[in-house]
This record gives sequence, structure tokens and C-alpha cells, in this order.
Amino acid sequence: MSEIKTISKDEINALPIKRYEGPVVLVESTADVERALADFASERLVGFDTETRPTFKVGQKHPVALAQVATARAVYLFQVQRLDCAPVLRELLQSKSTKAGVGIGDDIKALRELFAFEPDGIADLGAMARKKGYERSGVRALAAMFLGFRIPKGTKTSNWAAARLSPAQIAYAATDAWACRELYLRFETLGII
Repeated sequence: MSEIKTISKDEINALPIKRYEGPVVLVESTADVERALADFASERLVGFDTETRPTFKVGQKHPVALAQVATARAVYLFQVQRLDCAPVLRELLQSKSTKAGVGIGDDIKALRELFAFEPDGIADLGAMARKKGYERSGVRALAAMFLGFRIPKGTKTSNWAAARLSPAQIAYAATDAWACRELYLRFETLGII
């Protein structure tokens, strides 16, 4: 499947849906933060994504509401506006480990509006795909072309700043970060990286 340079919406919709099925940690306590830091410290690669409350007015902008980090063992969800996540996210984003995401530059820029850090090890999967001639470079299209499955997108425009995330939001957020990690590994195998 990876030899095609584009994929249609119909081709994506014909693929089986796949979601992340491993452990998800909604980081809410000091113990959760310590667990996340210990997991991050042992990783050379994490999948990374953020979600922002959608805007429906021109010029309106909301800060990052959720940061998602996928390791080999779990996906960690940080409700950025509900918990002081700056120290743990700063430590991760400044570390030498690779942080792989689609459009991750925009995620980094938005997080830098909330707290100061100097990012290191940032890998934009969409930019890598475009450089190799792939027309569609969103996470959904890349997962379809390189991993052979469809990521459902039903909760993409939900309220990510809600005090309690729904099970559907949690599953969507975890899947996006996990897919980024899986895509990076696939890109390594194919020599795209």
C-alpha cells in the first residue's frame, strides 16, 4: 500500500477502523505525572499530538486543551488547562527523544504560547511525507496509506476543554498519538526517515 502517492476518501473509508487498544492514562495526579516521566525517560520515540477547543468564528483562537503522548507502553493524556502540565511537558519536549507528530510544528508553537521551552527531537511526519511526494499528509491519510487502517474522526471537533473527556474523546486522542508513533516506526522501516 505504501507505493501509492495519494489516497482517496473512498479508499480510506473502505479500510477497517482501528483504534488504540492499550492503556490510557488521563494524567490527574502527582503519581500519574511521575509514572509518565519514568515512561518518557526510557523512550527513544514518542507519538505526540494536541487538541484544541474548536473555533467557529473567524479570528477566534483557543489555547491547547489536551496534549497526548504515546510511548511503547501507554498513551498519556494531559488536560493542559486543568493541571499544571508545563514542567512534565517541558521536560519531554526538551529531551533528546524523538517526538513524532503530524503538523507537530503547530502543536509546538501553540504550547510555547502557554509556557517557555526549547524543543528538541521534533519530527513532522506530514512534512516528511510531502517531501517524498505524498499529496495527502494528515494523520488519517498517512495511517491509511502506510498502516492500512482508518482512524475514525467523529470526535475531532468536540470540546477538548471540557472538565471531563468522554470515552470517545479519550479513544480518539489516544489513537492519534499512537498512530503518530506507529507511522514514525513504519517510516523508519521504509527508509522515509
